[in-house]
Amino acid sequence: GVIRDMAEPLAQLPPFPFSERGLQLHTQVLAFMREHVHPACQLYDAQLAELRRTGQQWIVIPPIIEALKVEARARGLWNLFLPSCDNFTHECSLSNLDYAPLAELMGSVPWASEVFNCSAPDTGNMEVLARYGTKEQQQQWLQPLLDGRIRSAFCMTEPDVASSDATNMQLCVSRSESGDGYILDGRKWWASGALDPRCELLVVMGRLEDA
Repeated sequence: GVIRDMAEPLAQLPPFPFSERGLQLHTQVLAFMREHVHPACQLYDAQLAELRRTGQQWIVIPPIIEALKVEARARGLWNLFLPSCDNFTHECSLSNLDYAPLAELMGSVPWASEVFNCSAPDTGNMEVLARYGTKEQQQQWLQPLLDGRIRSAFCMTEPDVASSDATNMQLCVSRSESGDGYILDGRKWWASGALDPRCELLVVMGRLEDA
């Protein structure tokens, strides 16, 4: 009940010049939240509580998440965050202005953004792969992330520096002697997403050896 009440004010869009597509998606996401996500909150809590009771909270995802992902994707409410760029074309490709109120709607329930495959840290990692990844990297990592089949982690925080300032990074990146890979020399902790059982990719922030 509390979550539903918090979400209701978000139904009123601010007076900005949204695109027709943005307005249409706002109506659809709002309806999906009301009809599917909000009614599932108690079930999610019960499933998570049972997983915690049995010590499986880092091994198994509450099943309602995957069920809602299937429904959201079937309605085209999927990867709404991702813009097109020179290296990658995305059919939805909303502006930040159009996407912001959708993110507000999803944010009314802490876990809802994953239902639409719009959950951090995957969102930022997918944008990095879309903008800068090779075709091979996009095929191996980006497509499974876009499909919601795997998840990823973002490794920025380090124990000995104020890591919110990226210029403080101490982890050093250097070419391997063979030249076909890189050596990461340093320590990370609090890596967002790393404990998710579906995590198959780590995006690591570091500095070049001579930087």
